[in-house]
Amino acid sequence: MSHTFYGGIRMIQIENLVKRYGELVALDHLNLKVKEGEIFGLLGPNGSGKTTAINCMLALLKFDKGSIRIFGEEMAPDNYRVKGQIGVVMQDVAVFEELSVYDNIDCFCGMYVKDKEKRRQYVEEAISFAGLEDYRKALPKKLSGGLLRRLNIACGIAHKPRLIILDEPTVAVDPQSRNRILEGICELNRQGSTIVYTSHYMEEVEQVCTRIAIMDHGRVIASGTKEELKGMIKTGETVTVEAVALDGEMLADIRAIPHVFDADYTDQVLTVRCTGAKHNLIRILTYLQERDIPFGRVFSELPTLNDVFLEITGKQLRD
Repeated sequence: MSHTFYGGIRMIQIENLVKRYGELVALDHLNLKVKEGEIFGLLGPNGSGKTTAINCMLALLKFDKGSIRIFGEEMAPDNYRVKGQIGVVMQDVAVFEELSVYDNIDCFCGMYVKDKEKRRQYVEEAISFAGLEDYRKALPKKLSGGLLRRLNIACGIAHKPRLIILDEPTVAVDPQSRNRILEGICELNRQGSTIVYTSHYMEEVEQVCTRIAIMDHGRVIASGTKEELKGMIKTGETVTVEAVALDGEMLADIRAIPHVFDADYTDQVLTVRCTGAKHNLIRILTYLQERDIPFGRVFSELPTLNDVFLEITGKQLRD
């Protein structure tokens, strides 16, 4: 998917942000920069501080120390000029149950766009963008989960904001709606919006984000393009061998093969993580064949964002 860049203008600049809840430090001197034109992925395990950071960005939470500038201006609860240029789509769907699809979008858009003719045009464009043409008169309770998510997004982006914050927008939706949402995110970016995107789905982040930050314990522990992040870790290749019967001595032998730095054996599936050396797969298969150890399917994968996340944080993203 192609992306549009608008130069190095800082849309978001967070410096040394600290937020405490009693003894708990939710944000620990967080530093974060998002440039205009980016689709910026914000990743972190549960409790890493992502949602707290977003709520501070939106001036919904007071913080203890540090600064947040958006579009070059200090963010504050009463800075409505800045707030009017931000679109927010949170994980929990927030629409009016008693209003139709059209009226929901019109209501949210009307908070920012007072000109009735322009608002009518924007609402129609948001309906078309979200693929809700056949549902404009429907009430939210009549929509499927995927359509409800798309309505949620349409409400958040109808006023054509410069900056859009999307927090887990594809949770629990069908594959068709997920693809539509991801394509829509890239289209919004092409139309000029800078996007901050959080997700528990690594493949989505890999598909749409131009730059990524990984948070843990309230601070950014790694950031860069997906290629730069993959270059930070030891994993260069992961070899998976299915339906193989091994004992402890054999597993120890495999761990001792050159360029292997981790091997896991669970339910007759061998997963071997190797550095970026050549011929890792051949060395592992040669070991099995020389000992007449039968095996099933074999996979070899280059590092994914999941590998990056696991190696850097020591955790799986989806708990």
